[in-house]
Amino acid sequence: MTKAIFFDLDGTLLPMDEKQFTKSYFGLLYKKMRSHGYEDLDMMVATIWEGTKRMMLNDGSKTNEQVFWDYFAEVYGEQRLADKPLFDAFYENEFFDSKAFCGSNPLAADIVRFANEHFDKVILSTNPIFPFVGTRTRLSFINLKPEDFDYLTYYENSTYSKPNPKYFKSLLEKFNLKPEEVVLFGNNTLEDGDCSAACGIRCFLVKGNIIYDSKAMGSYPEISMSEVIPTMESLLTE
Repeated sequence: MTKAIFFDLDGTLLPMDEKQFTKSYFGLLYKKMRSHGYEDLDMMVATIWEGTKRMMLNDGSKTNEQVFWDYFAEVYGEQRLADKPLFDAFYENEFFDSKAFCGSNPLAADIVRFANEHFDKVILSTNPIFPFVGTRTRLSFINLKPEDFDYLTYYENSTYSKPNPKYFKSLLEKFNLKPEEVVLFGNNTLEDGDCSAACGIRCFLVKGNIIYDSKAMGSYPEISMSEVIPTMESLLTE
């Protein structure tokens, strides 16, 4: 019996071309931060990418937030940690402009509402490489908010990231769920598909922005956004 529904965000509930979105995100961030001593765009982008890579390789000994800012301090110096509120303010304000580089999903609110009405737990299993405020902002693009979920992952509350299976394993343990009691809706064959399958979680890929990672080993059923609620309905009768 399915007790919990996990939803990925970027490219799943929130339609986007991740390469285009990332380019716009860096542009907006640089526009804000260059007047605060971050004039070298290439250096800033390289630092964020490497910090993200380190979060994705996190061994669980620190939060993803700590991993990122520890590396940031290695590059820019400990004194630059005082700028963290500036970055948080960006995610709460200027980051809204990245909505222009995302698609719309008029079904998102209905999908999450249906899940909440019929399953014990509804979790936003977005890769926790953004701060809470950045995740909240991206949810607002599709008329959702953190309170629409029983739990969501972000870099402050997570010690693993996709594609490490320990990311999903930690969620199973946190909510005392068995793998067969969970179904994931995602869009990435490695970070959602293989990563969840390694824990025994069933995954459906939502069409529109599916990423076929060359490292992925498995194949997963693909459904359209309009088929997400019917798919959840079918889970209720299994």
